Amino acid sequence: MIYFDHNASTPVRPEAREAMNEALGGPGANPSSAHREGQLARAAIERAREQVASLVGAAPADVTFVSGGTEGDHAAVIGMALALEKRGRAVAISAIEHHAVHGAGEVLARLGFRVTHLPVDARGFIDPASVPAAGSGHTLVAVMLANNETGVIQDVAAVAALARSARAWMHTDAVQALGKIPVDFQALGVHAMTISAHKLYGPKGAAALVVDKRLQLRPIIHGGGHEQGLRSGTENVPAIVGFGAACDVAAGRMQELARRQEAMRARLEKGLYEMGATIFGEDALRIPNTSYFAFKGIVGETLVIELDKEGYAVAPGAACSSANPEPSATLLAMGVDPEFARGAVRFSLGAGNTLPQIDEFLKALKSVVTRLKSLTAMVA
Repeated sequence: MIYFDHNASTPVRPEAREAMNEALGGPGANPSSAHREGQLARAAIERAREQVASLVGAAPADVTFVSGGTEGDHAAVIGMALALEKRGRAVAISAIEHHAVHGAGEVLARLGFRVTHLPVDARGFIDPASVPAAGSGHTLVAVMLANNETGVIQDVAAVAALARSARAWMHTDAVQALGKIPVDFQALGVHAMTISAHKLYGPKGAAALVVDKRLQLRPIIHGGGHEQGLRSGTENVPAIVGFGAACDVAAGRMQELARRQEAMRARLEKGLYEMGATIFGEDALRIPNTSYFAFKGIVGETLVIELDKEGYAVAPGAACSSANPEPSATLLAMGVDPEFARGAVRFSLGAGNTLPQIDEFLKALKSVVTRLKSLTAMVA
């Protein structure tokens, strides 16, 4: 099986696996324990905190470890809104956010908050003019850095500047951007940012919420006061250590990997155009590994299944919603016809993919598309 679904998850790098094995081979002490073994576990976490902070231009004290991107998004969006509710009970979320952010918005709506959605254009790009202005009552703005389906990169720094001028706090979900493009917490100007290990060749079960420590978020998980009181619960030491190691490797290989992936995507999309595919977000700046496309008259789920039979793993839109038969909310927000949106397929490259794999994939895709179109013509 040739794997082209790296936006859903990536294989664990050898360096991260080795670091995790070393952590698993220890006594398994609780990092909150005062004895020597506990303090060794604590030191391993703090080393990983430094590695993660270094990759994203943050201070180690800004990094709070959580279990995944979904928890990080909830901790930020809900925690920030609750911390600011005396100033206002309205939040603005972009229409193309990951389901985790929309889910956090649904929680806030049930708590009586007013949740508004920032629209996007046909490229999948947010108009900064739509960001709520001072006096609107909005205390929080959430805009993702890179979309998990289209790969479109938002001008988060511009949105953050507008949010700050309106006295609103700003969160960005940078999960899909991490390791693919430079991510600098300070340069983005946001108050909080979510990142995750398993999207940059680290393990599942480790992520981080990067927070400006001048702010006081309301914790959504209470208990022993772990992670500087923001996220209670004993830390997953091996996964956190693996996250740190993956960040170290990503820092040194990101530029070269991006160049390779841009070349592979260019070859892929040339072939897609020749087959008559539509590529979503093609006119916007995108992360280098992602292509999101559809063929008229072909259902995305069907195309994914047929490609799987041919030995290729791709995704029908966002993997987190693969059980949902509804068309992509991101594409609907971009103005794509619902029936056409159901044909969307996401192709996402990883470090192990090669140009010959792209060529073989295009041959298989052409054969599958030709067969499916002929079947559709016979039914019609």
